[in-house]
Amino acid sequence: MPGTANNDVRDLASFGYKQELDRSLGSFSSFAAGFSYISILTGVFQMFYLGYAAGGPAFFWTWPLVFVGQFTVALCFAELAASYPLSGGVYQWSKKVGSPLVGWLTGWVYLACSILSLASVALALQNTLPQISPSFQWFGDGTAAVDQAKNAVLLGCTLIVFTTVINAVGVRLMARINNVGVCAELAGVVLLIVLLALRARRGPEILLDVQGRGEGAPGGYFGPFLAAAVMASYVLYGFDTAGTLAEETADPRRRAPKAILTALAAAGLAGGLLIASGLTAVVNPADPALGQVSGGLPYIVKTVLGPWLGTLFLIEVVFAVTVCALAVHAGTVRLIFAMARDNSLPFAEALARVTGETRTPIAPAVVTGLFAAAILLANVNAPRIIETLCSVALVWANLAYLMVTLPLLIVRLRAWPDRFGASDDDAPTPDKRFSLGRLALPVNIAAVLWGVGLIVNMSWPRPQVYGDDPVGRYAAVLATAVLLGVGALYFLSVGRLRAGVLPEHAAEIPVETELDFSGSASGMIGQLAPGESS
Repeated sequence: MPGTANNDVRDLASFGYKQELDRSLGSFSSFAAGFSYISILTGVFQMFYLGYAAGGPAFFWTWPLVFVGQFTVALCFAELAASYPLSGGVYQWSKKVGSPLVGWLTGWVYLACSILSLASVALALQNTLPQISPSFQWFGDGTAAVDQAKNAVLLGCTLIVFTTVINAVGVRLMARINNVGVCAELAGVVLLIVLLALRARRGPEILLDVQGRGEGAPGGYFGPFLAAAVMASYVLYGFDTAGTLAEETADPRRRAPKAILTALAAAGLAGGLLIASGLTAVVNPADPALGQVSGGLPYIVKTVLGPWLGTLFLIEVVFAVTVCALAVHAGTVRLIFAMARDNSLPFAEALARVTGETRTPIAPAVVTGLFAAAILLANVNAPRIIETLCSVALVWANLAYLMVTLPLLIVRLRAWPDRFGASDDDAPTPDKRFSLGRLALPVNIAAVLWGVGLIVNMSWPRPQVYGDDPVGRYAAVLATAVLLGVGALYFLSVGRLRAGVLPEHAAEIPVETELDFSGSASGMIGQLAPGESS
């Protein structure tokens, strides 16, 4: 019977792996992992000021645009999660539909992105704790950018220590904290939207106010609009986490695709309403604090709802940031485990070791925490640390996504039109696995085009994000080039000679079946029979 524990174990064995992780997550926990990674109360509160500074109140419209684009990517991921329910998510998917080199580079890029994301999420405490109480501002009075950066690093490292400990204990404790946090965040977001809407000072026309941005420029408001899209783009990623935790989820072929899509859909709806309600309730749209790192949405909440109620919501934001960091850390641990299990990382045996009692890979949790904290400490005096880390992490995340959707598109095009022309192409699969049917090809094309556009936009050397330094403005481009170069060099010189499932992690009787794309009705990605693999 699909979804039973024995079936999940056999399903995993068909890919050559034995069950080692604690398969204890249900539908809500799977959804919560993706939703808490996106974390509306973390990302929107952290990056609202950047969108407002670049595009004024009209930056709101970047949110639905980015949501639709990312949803095309999520639809592709949902199909892949149904076919390849494995730890490591995008690493495994790109390896299956691409090549060993593509799979390695995708895992390498996403691993770097995940560690950078953990560091950038931890920095979000700087946007909230000092506004709750000045006692949380340990360096200066918080007005100097360098003092803010130092304080953000201190608070961030403290949070990283906490997430390291929790992730080392085991997935059950992490899931319990995560589930409580998501419930609290959903309730808090709904209540906050209602309270801000009840205190609205202006109508929806505020959402069309560009405040003169782009006047006199060749492209008009188009340039500021693209710069403001950094905010929404930073928030709306990480929805693939449900697939990353597949080997700890019961019946992942059915649950992971739903979790990926519902997590992004819920975050998209809640985030859009939160931004809109905040903008209609703002006291003075021309207030410069709205576009400053020390102001933004936390500033709106406190000025609109009053010190007491505003502080209460900011405390919930701190909880949301903590849960988000937990989810990012957990996803990174599973990615390291998956790559190490394939002997694709240095010290693979130690990184892939799962403890007997908690059934958790402890070494990846510690390594992730150390690297994330080191990134913060290395940038302790960088005044634009928040903007730079968030933007580079965003470029790497969407580059990894593109390294999944592009090979997937190539596979689809090679089998076109037979694979998409059958009359029964939209028929449900025998195990009711998620499938896009006839929409698969156009959705995949849209996802690839969106990914390319997003990467170019986020890498653009605009001073609003990367500052005026002639070298620093190219931080994303230079860092990405170095990352890809080092990754390719390692794989071609060492990695390809080592790659292969470590014996202690291999299933006793692996089953290998070639993926068939020639069938008119059964060749679709989402229509593999249980246990099939490439």
